[in-house]
Amino acid sequence: MFLNSLNIPGSGMTAQRLRMDIISQNLANQDTAAGANGKPYIRKSVTLQERTQQTFEGYLGSAESSGGVQVASINEDTSDIKLEYDPNNANANAQGYVELPNVDTISEMTDLMEASRSYQSNVTAFNALKGIALTALQIGK
Repeated sequence: MFLNSLNIPGSGMTAQRLRMDIISQNLANQDTAAGANGKPYIRKSVTLQERTQQTFEGYLGSAESSGGVQVASINEDTSDIKLEYDPNNANANAQGYVELPNVDTISEMTDLMEASRSYQSNVTAFNALKGIALTALQIGK
């Protein structure tokens, strides 16, 4: 039962790693004016939620439902896309404007730092729990 507590920071590390992947995808596509569908890249974001025990068995210690966090969804940002006047660009519309992705580098870098620090906090918690378990095993010798 005690070792199930390792699932909590473990789930946090998994969720933050996915979040960093999505942020990296946003940054990599911040200049993609025309994707495969001919439209500019749309920024994505990750929504996290608490992993809860929904069944009676979950409350009795199932490793699958021992708390933590999980990814609820990956959403596309609905904010307006950027317009840049560049009539010589092949992607320009009739008015000479090019539609650019709604990705803000500063916001993405801030989110990336936050996700990275959250990941590191979960690593620290995981290592502390692992140390406690090892100490408890040493006491039992």
